[in-house]
Amino acid sequence: MAIRVSFHNGNDKSIKVDLRSIRLLVQFSEDSRQELVPLSAEDVADAVLLKENDKDPTARRNPLPIPIGKTRPSRDANWINLRDACQNAAVPTSVVAAHTSVEGLIYFGLRGEVELLQISRLYIPNLVTMGDNQPLSYFDIDLGQNSSN
Repeated sequence: MAIRVSFHNGNDKSIKVDLRSIRLLVQFSEDSRQELVPLSAEDVADAVLLKENDKDPTARRNPLPIPIGKTRPSRDANWINLRDACQNAAVPTSVVAAHTSVEGLIYFGLRGEVELLQISRLYIPNLVTMGDNQPLSYFDIDLGQNSSN
């Protein structure tokens, strides 16, 4: 799933957005929530072309850093082209200069379960001014809002 975001800075100072801290929060119930981390361009290409999308997107990941006994299929020119296209479409920088905008895509591994967006929020923390690292704000955007609201 690709979510298009646009960051506009109307201030006189540049702002830094910590892109690695952005989360897609999937709220199954009051007591059950999963935080999905953004995918890299490589992860997107793997999920699309290497058919790793049969896993549950909300399942806990294996804590082992290296999968034992599992080899990765070779990455061909199609994989490289998709990875490059995803990288080019992604948010290009974490710095938003004064009085400018930055926009692009942030990818999450929903494994085709688009209906999860109805119970999801996009959480964007850690916005700070450049130079003095003064915290500014955060965004918590409900993606499941009905368009009639």
